[in-house]
Amino acid sequence: MQYRIEGMDCASCVRKIETALARMPGVSDIQLNFATEKLELSLAPDSDTQCSDIEKTIKRLGFGISATTDQANAADSISDNLLNTQPQRWWQTRKGKQVVGLGVLMSVAYALALLFPDYGMWAFAIAVIVGVFPFARKSITLAMTGTLFSIEMLMSIAAIGALIIGEAEEAAAVVFLFSVGELLEGVAADRARAGIRALASLVPKTAILLDAQGGQRDVPAASLQVDDLVLVRPGDKVSADGVIVQGSSSLDDSPVTGESIPVAKAIGDAVFAGSINMQGALQIRVQKTAADNTIARIINLVEQAQTSKAPTARFIEKFSRYYTPAVMAIAALVIIVPPLTMGGEWATWLYRGFALLLIACPCALILSTPAAIASGLAVGTRRGLLIKGGSALETMGRVNVVAFDKTGTLTEGKPQVTDVIAFTQKQSVQEHIGPEGQNEMLALFASVESASSHPLAKAIIDHAKAANISIPIASNAYATAGKAVHATVAGRPLAIGSPVYATKKSLMSMAQQADIEVLQKEGKIVSVLYDEQSDEVLGLIALRDELREDAQAGVAQLKAMGVRSVMLTGDNRLTAQALASHLEMEWEAELLPEDKLRLLNEMKDNSKIAMIGDGINDAPALATADVGIAMGGGTDVAIETADIALLKSRVTDVAHLIALSRATMSNIHQNVMFALGLKFIFLITTVLGITGLWIAVLADTGATVLVTLNALRLLRFKGAQPLTTLSKAK
Repeated sequence: MQYRIEGMDCASCVRKIETALARMPGVSDIQLNFATEKLELSLAPDSDTQCSDIEKTIKRLGFGISATTDQANAADSISDNLLNTQPQRWWQTRKGKQVVGLGVLMSVAYALALLFPDYGMWAFAIAVIVGVFPFARKSITLAMTGTLFSIEMLMSIAAIGALIIGEAEEAAAVVFLFSVGELLEGVAADRARAGIRALASLVPKTAILLDAQGGQRDVPAASLQVDDLVLVRPGDKVSADGVIVQGSSSLDDSPVTGESIPVAKAIGDAVFAGSINMQGALQIRVQKTAADNTIARIINLVEQAQTSKAPTARFIEKFSRYYTPAVMAIAALVIIVPPLTMGGEWATWLYRGFALLLIACPCALILSTPAAIASGLAVGTRRGLLIKGGSALETMGRVNVVAFDKTGTLTEGKPQVTDVIAFTQKQSVQEHIGPEGQNEMLALFASVESASSHPLAKAIIDHAKAANISIPIASNAYATAGKAVHATVAGRPLAIGSPVYATKKSLMSMAQQADIEVLQKEGKIVSVLYDEQSDEVLGLIALRDELREDAQAGVAQLKAMGVRSVMLTGDNRLTAQALASHLEMEWEAELLPEDKLRLLNEMKDNSKIAMIGDGINDAPALATADVGIAMGGGTDVAIETADIALLKSRVTDVAHLIALSRATMSNIHQNVMFALGLKFIFLITTVLGITGLWIAVLADTGATVLVTLNALRLLRFKGAQPLTTLSKAK
């Protein structure tokens, strides 16, 4: 079952609802997302609890509730929850109307107190009763549903107690200030949801579907199926993830990836739903349904991230469960002990005890972590850093070693063939042969690799096709994981392997090994083709995968931040050494997937490790590391396995991630110190009689609002400092 919940101001509201629902028979799997206001739960079919009971309970708690349909599209679900809800001005909301009404009552009460002093107290008493009634009713409901020590309960007791001991004017001020604080919390919470609302606005609602006869008709974007053909006009948003089949244009991908520069795309290039077509008309073949497109996946992941709790948040929440009863116990002692043991006045110490009740509420403390985490996740998503949870965001700041895969991570992942060398056997001496032999050799390489999906295999096949070389049909193709591919071509069993593997399996001469070494020292990847029956080496092919433009800057920035960089690759040692020396980083080469896992586990004993990769073979390592990071252009498996995805596929974004995490944790520490420090100060001043009830309200609701506003400062995060700034700081 899915519902939309209205009126949640902070994380404590979530806990109140979850506690109430958990006590209802037959209700389970409760997931309430504060950021998207979405509640999901399971209701047993044979349960005594009915749907109406759930709705009544939540309404009695003071929240709005409306049922939502089970959307096939995550983006549509978000849109229904957020976009279709017209934002209200603060004075149009229930809390806004309450504040305005109380303000009018307070003004009337003050006027009566000035004109008719004898009746002033009664005017304030009416204001207190009218103002405290909704809070008192809500506090009783909360107590009955499992939340005994709610701020509503504490405030109601304090206000009514102050009224009883004759402090009607101050009791009215308490109720009014508390209402203002609740209103400000709601405004701040709505600002925190702006990031999710901005994501939802990226989802195109309609698409222009082209039929087989070339006709056009508008259809809902959510109804598009794989292989549908859609038209995207200049200025329109792309309606689905797909590939261009006709036309060329520049596309603004910034809504999806955060990349500010429009990208030129033509036939065969992939496009994202939500990107903006800047120039020519495009025909796009749909490759993913609305439920699986990039926007829907991002929204789903952000939802999950907002729901998951960071370790610090779990600790603070646990701490608050002991904090509130402890302060309430102190309040009880303050009320009872001085009058009984020191002859103090009951009214004075009752007043101070009531003030302490307001300080006992842990709202600001509970909100200190999730508010900062939510802001950190929102600003990360806006910059193309898709972080899947508070735990990953928190851990990233403690990372001191970053392990990089090479191909597709430090490099572009688009290798190009640079050399084709064919050998001929003459009196047991291997010699190079000319261009005609090279074309034949390239055809054999492409034939054996034709069944492989590896980027190197694709590069070889594309190179052969570009040279208009006829590729023989291979049979019996299979792979030896991480070592070689095998196939039978024209009845001849052939294999393509790394130089290390080929040396063990074939008769490789010293001259051939020298050729390989020369190519590897140039930073090229070398594959060896050999006959598995005769063990004869037939030829070599060399490819080069250029470093990403920002790879050197990204590694240097990490070094300046005190983070080690290590390259873990399955490529040969000479190629790895050439690239690593250029980047000035540590390296390990000729690694199988299990070798990467072993090295990561060894490093985890003494360090916090982040692993960055893009391929299916990187998925185990991404899962093993403390934080797994996938390049946005990588495989779906890598992106789903990782804790974080870099949508821009930039190496420099790793430094931005660490800087964002450190800024978020610093913000959390500020919030916790502020919330606890402020409450501690007012606890002392209240016991000493320096401050009263209305100041205690500010210590609670005021601190909650200030903590939220401090967390929202993270939305102005500008990224890691540039290298010049870091070097000057050092």
